[in-house]
Amino acid sequence: MKDLLLITPPFTQLNTPYPATAYLKGFLNSKEIPSFQMDLGIEVILKVFSREGLQNLFSTEPDLARYSANAQRIWTLKQEYIKTIDQVILFLQGQNPTLARQVCSMNFLPEASRFNTIDDLEFAFGNMGLQDKAKHLCTLYLEDISDFIVECIDEDFGFSRYAERLGRSANSFDELYLKLAGSNTFIDEITLSILQEKLESVQPKLLCFSVPFPGNLYSAFRCAKFIKQNFPTVKVAMGGGFPNTELRELKDPRVFEFFDYITLDDGELPVELLHKNLENVDNTEFKRTFLLDNGEVIYQNNSLKTDYKQSEIGTPDYSDLPLQHYISVIEIANPMHSLWSDGRWNKLTMAHGCYWGKCTFCDISLDYIRLYEPVSAKILVDRMQELITKTGETGFHFVDEAAPPALMREVALEILRRNLVVTWWTNIRFEKSFSRDLCYLLKLSGCVAVSGGLEVASDRLLKLIDKGVSVEQVAKVTRNFTEAGIMVHSYLMYGFPTQTVQETVDSLEMVRQLFEMGILQSGFWHQFSMTAHSPIGISPEEFGVKPEKREIRFANNDIDFIDETGIDHSKFGFGLKKSLFNYMHGINFEMPLQDWFDFKIPNTNIHPDYIHDCLLVEDDFKFKGNSKIIFLAKNPVVENFVKSKKGNSWNVSQLTFHLNTNIVKIELDQEKAQWLLNIIQENPIEKPQKTTLLQLKNNFEESFDDFELFWFSKPVQQLRENGIILSL
Repeated sequence: MKDLLLITPPFTQLNTPYPATAYLKGFLNSKEIPSFQMDLGIEVILKVFSREGLQNLFSTEPDLARYSANAQRIWTLKQEYIKTIDQVILFLQGQNPTLARQVCSMNFLPEASRFNTIDDLEFAFGNMGLQDKAKHLCTLYLEDISDFIVECIDEDFGFSRYAERLGRSANSFDELYLKLAGSNTFIDEITLSILQEKLESVQPKLLCFSVPFPGNLYSAFRCAKFIKQNFPTVKVAMGGGFPNTELRELKDPRVFEFFDYITLDDGELPVELLHKNLENVDNTEFKRTFLLDNGEVIYQNNSLKTDYKQSEIGTPDYSDLPLQHYISVIEIANPMHSLWSDGRWNKLTMAHGCYWGKCTFCDISLDYIRLYEPVSAKILVDRMQELITKTGETGFHFVDEAAPPALMREVALEILRRNLVVTWWTNIRFEKSFSRDLCYLLKLSGCVAVSGGLEVASDRLLKLIDKGVSVEQVAKVTRNFTEAGIMVHSYLMYGFPTQTVQETVDSLEMVRQLFEMGILQSGFWHQFSMTAHSPIGISPEEFGVKPEKREIRFANNDIDFIDETGIDHSKFGFGLKKSLFNYMHGINFEMPLQDWFDFKIPNTNIHPDYIHDCLLVEDDFKFKGNSKIIFLAKNPVVENFVKSKKGNSWNVSQLTFHLNTNIVKIELDQEKAQWLLNIIQENPIEKPQKTTLLQLKNNFEESFDDFELFWFSKPVQQLRENGIILSL
C-alpha cells in the first residue's frame, strides 16, 4: 500500500521511460512520502504486442471488404504474426540477439506495406550492422500491425501517442467529452484492466497522472473516469507538460468530473501539499492548483511556501518501472531519431529553465523556461553515479532546454576526475563558447551527440527570432563538434513570420552547404507554429501575423494565424524534407534546389562557398589570459639527448605521449621540457582548481622569456591539436 500512485498514461517512448514520474518519486523519497510509479504505456504495448494480445486482436474477424488490401493481407497472415511476436519483442528488448540473423534472412517476418520501402534499405542505412538492420525490420513489422489496429480496431492508436488530435489545441472540451461518453476501445479495455490490477495492489489515496503531450491526454481522462466510477475514494490529479502549457486558462467544470486537481509547473511542492491535504482534510493550502468549488473552476495558489531548489529535489528514482522490458526501435534513417528511440537512457537535467530565454517563438513566459537555475556539477555527477548503481545503465540524456556550456564543461571535468565511463547527449544553443577544445573535452567525458536550433538559416530572421547566433557562428560550432567526433543534429524551421520565399530558398542552400561540408550530420524541418505563451503569441502584430481568436474554456497553446505576407509556406514542406533526407546520406548536393520542388522557386542568393569561407576565419592565435588550462597527459615518456649544429650543442628532451588512437612526439629544450613536465604533474585532471593561461605565463616567465613564443610554438601546438593540453 502506497499513499501515491504516479502514472504516465499511454503513450510516450517505447525505449525508455518518460522521466517526470521518476523525478517526482525521487523528490517524494526525500520527504519520506511512500509512492509507486508505473509507465502505463509500455505495459499496454507489451500486453497488446504479445502472443495472447495478438490472439485477442485477431479474435473477431473484421468486415475486410470495407478495408484495404494491406489490412486483408495482415489478417491472412495473422498466424505468422502470432507465432513470431514474442520472439521479436524479446529481440527488441535486447534479450534475444541471435534472432537478428533470422530476421535479416528476409524470410522470417511476415511483410505488409511498411516493407515496400525495403529496396531503399541499403541507401537509407548504408552498411549498418546486423543488429541495427534487424531492429529496423522488426520496427517495420510492428508498424504493420499498428496500421492494422488503426484501420480495423482503433483509429486513434499510435506507438508514441494516443488520440493526439483530441488534445491538440482543443480550445473546447466538447469533442473529448463526447469521446469519453462513448464505449471503451480495444486499447482502452487493456489499459483499464492493467490499471485496475495496479490500483488493487497499490491501494493509493492519491493518483497523479503526468501528461507530457497531447497524445497522453485522452488516455489520462479515460483512466480518470474509470477510477471515479470504480474507486471513488481515490483522489485524482493531473500535472505535466500538457497542462503546464495548454490548461493555464481552464474554465470548463466538466473536466472535474474526472479530476480533483490539476497542477501547473514544477510538481514537487503542489503534490506535497496535495498529500498533506489527504492527511488533514481541513487544510486548504495549495500551490498552482485548479479545482472545483461550488460548481466553478478556481485557481488556488495560496501557499506561502517557495518552490524547491534543484539541489533539493533528490535523484530521479526509476524503481517500479520495468527497465529491462522497454523495446529499442529504429524507425527512420535519421541519426538523431535513432539515438532517441534506440537504447535506454537515464534522463537528467543540468539546469531548470533556459539561460538564454529570449527566442521569440519559444514559451519563455512560462516558468519551466523562464526560471533558470543550474545544478552544481558535483550534484549532477553524484546523481549520475546513483542512477548507474540503481538502474545498471550508463547512458544519460540531459533533457535541458539548452544545456549551459560552462556547466557542461564542469560536468565533463567531474566525470573525468571520477574516472567514470558514461555515454551522454543533450540539447544546446550553438554558442561561440563551444570552442574546439571544449568540444574535445566533452567528447572525452562521453558526449556522443548534441542537438540545437539553427531554426531559419538566415541572419535577418535569426535576429528577429532573437536567437543570439549567426549562421557563421553555427557553422564554426558544428565544425568544432564534428571534428571532436560528436554528432550534431539541427532543428530547422520554415514559415517564420515575415519569411520570404527567397529566404526559404537561401536557408535551404545554407543547410545544403553545412551538410556538404560534413559539419552537420542530422536535421529535421518543421513548419513554424505560433504558441500562446511566446513573444509572438503575446504580441503577434509586432511580427506581421494576425491570430484567429477563439473562446478558451479548455486547452490553449497553438494559435491559428494569418501570415500577412500571404505566402503558403506549407507547400515547401515536402521539398525541404526530401532534400534533407538526401543530404543526410551524403548525396545529390550538386542537384539544383529547383529540382526538389514541383513549383517555381527563385535562385539562391547565397554564394556556393559561403559556409566554406566562414570556416577559414580562425582565432587560434589569440592570447586569452583567463582561459583555464587542462592537462590531459598521463605519464609521458621522456628521452634526453644532445643536439649539435654548426659546432653548437644543446640538451633536448623528446616527450612521447601515448594516446588511445595515436602517439604524439615533441622535442623541447631540456629545461623547458622539464618545466612542462612539472606543470603537468602539478595540475592533474583530478585537481579541482585549474590554472589559468595568465598564471601559466607568469610561472613560465619566472625562468624563461617570451611565453607567447613558447605557447604558440609548433611543439605546444601539437599538444593542443591532439587534446593533450586544452584551453577552456
